[in-house]
Amino acid sequence: MSDTVWAALALVLILEGLLPFISPGAWRRVFSEMLQMRDGQIRFFGLICLVAGASLWWAVA
Repeated sequence: MSDTVWAALALVLILEGLLPFISPGAWRRVFSEMLQMRDGQIRFFGLICLVAGASLWWAVA
């Protein structure tokens, strides 16, 4: 079980690091645009990510 958790964490870090490595300018623009968003918009985006991740985990596991 713990090996799976570490593998999942490693995969998240790899995916999170791709955009800043490949295109730092686009990464900077994304964060600049996120700073302009209201809290409710950011929470909604977070909710969508949580639901998508939980659904994917449920489908795979």
